[in-house]
Amino acid sequence: MSLDAVRAVADAVLYEGYLLYPYRASAGKNRSRWQFGVLGPPGAAERGLGEESGMAIQCLLAGDARGGTVDVHLRFLQLQVRQAQRLGTDGRFVDVEALHAAGQTVLTWDEAVEREAVFTAQEIGPDGELRVEISGGADVEQLRDESGAEVGRVVRRRWPVRAHVRLAADPDDGQTRLTVAVENAYDGPVTTRDDALRSSLLGAHLVLRSAGAGFVSVVDPPDAAAAAAARCAQHRCWPVLAGPPGTTDLVLGSPIILYDHPEVADESPTALFDATEIDEILVLRIMTMTEAEKAEARATDPQVAAIIDRCDGLTPEELQRLHGVFRNPPRDARDLEPPTFDTGGMPWWDPAADAAVSPETDSVLVDGVRVGKGSLVRVHPRRRADAQDLFFADQLARVTAVLSDVDGGTHVALVLVDDPAADLHDWYGRYFYFAPDEIRPVSGDEEPIQREESRS
Repeated sequence: MSLDAVRAVADAVLYEGYLLYPYRASAGKNRSRWQFGVLGPPGAAERGLGEESGMAIQCLLAGDARGGTVDVHLRFLQLQVRQAQRLGTDGRFVDVEALHAAGQTVLTWDEAVEREAVFTAQEIGPDGELRVEISGGADVEQLRDESGAEVGRVVRRRWPVRAHVRLAADPDDGQTRLTVAVENAYDGPVTTRDDALRSSLLGAHLVLRSAGAGFVSVVDPPDAAAAAAARCAQHRCWPVLAGPPGTTDLVLGSPIILYDHPEVADESPTALFDATEIDEILVLRIMTMTEAEKAEARATDPQVAAIIDRCDGLTPEELQRLHGVFRNPPRDARDLEPPTFDTGGMPWWDPAADAAVSPETDSVLVDGVRVGKGSLVRVHPRRRADAQDLFFADQLARVTAVLSDVDGGTHVALVLVDDPAADLHDWYGRYFYFAPDEIRPVSGDEEPIQREESRS
């Protein structure tokens, strides 16, 4: 299987958290960076200067895979400091935070360069150690004004990055447990946090491809491999089967916990560096940024400039696709046929299509009392109650509806009797929702208590 099948997801892991909306250097959230997969130089974590230096995964290969081979891809970002320098009247270059030239603004900022160390056909069985050496360097870009006169320059500088990749394989209950550990091997001086970041592996993750034996899921292993999978230990990195469903020759070792065979949604128009957000929301936020805000974001990083240009250029059809689609998930990792839902021809998501569902007349039995619309109850929050729920403790409330969700749960909609805006909330349909075990029936003229025996 080609690595192209996993590269899109691996790239999303590589750049997760690289920059966050509003994507500007001035945003506070973008002044503390490199959130995932950072391997700092040895000793940096203990001194409070950086992150731990190592990560490791243990994954399973079916049967006795010793003697087979595996390709190891270690992917990460190398920090690159972009320093803007203005040319002074004395002919010397002076460091500045921003430089304007010929309608272009360049900010001093930390960029990153993609790196990938590839080790092919590594034998599975004997312990092995692989060395990664990425050199430092500097590139200089001259900046000129509209007349062609030199006004400054941009210096992009990188520091050396070194790492060791260690391989080991052990038999385990009919399977082969493969260990791949990565350790930052930088041996230079580290006295500041900046020193630590400059010699770190950023967004580090692994892609493994086997030859001669298939990988076994450690997320959802078959029964025969369940015990061996439970013995696999992970350190700051988690292996999942990668590539299309059914593929067993690829594993992605990610610093972010994923499920087997992760995918980037077809509807996603571009990488946004924030997989915890909804693409549609981020795209719309980007499109509503002012031109000044977009200009600063573009000046912050070329990757962000590409994001803004892509979002601004989306067609109405592409924007419509961002609403998403409903996909039936597999019932089981070993049963890839999508499930079907017998709804009798009615939309599963539309309670109004089911005559058996009627929030206006439905009721629920609470402490032997039938509670429905118009019932008076006392509120006793208990299920993950937030601050607002706790304010409602012991308050008298009136039931406005009893609702059921598609998972079979029951929810009671309430308005507070003493709330001056209760009628307004009722008119707008703005209710507070509680579970049946969070309310207690009370007597009152509006709802006489009629106790019923629970039916088994």
